[in-house]
Amino acid sequence: MEEIIKKLEEFVEKRNWRQFHSPKNLAISIAIEAAELLEHFQWHDYGFEEIVTNEKKRKEIEEEVADTMIYCLLFLNYMGVNINEVLMNKIKKNEEKYEA
Repeated sequence: MEEIIKKLEEFVEKRNWRQFHSPKNLAISIAIEAAELLEHFQWHDYGFEEIVTNEKKRKEIEEEVADTMIYCLLFLNYMGVNINEVLMNKIKKNEEKYEA
């Protein structure tokens, strides 16, 4: 995770994009990218096997998921939190909330 965050920080810094990364703008970008992911399923009910075996569709979906994750990671990183800790805490909370 540290390598990914470092690469994202370098990418943003080289382009001077930090000035545009307000919480509002990042939240909007997360929603937009998630909506772009949803577009792939708007009139189709693909299963994972179908996605995996269709290289074009798989690549398109991978990119939308990656875009969404990148904005989420930037958001958490700018908050100054330990991303691994935040994710693990949420998983633990879900385990408690939804007992097996």
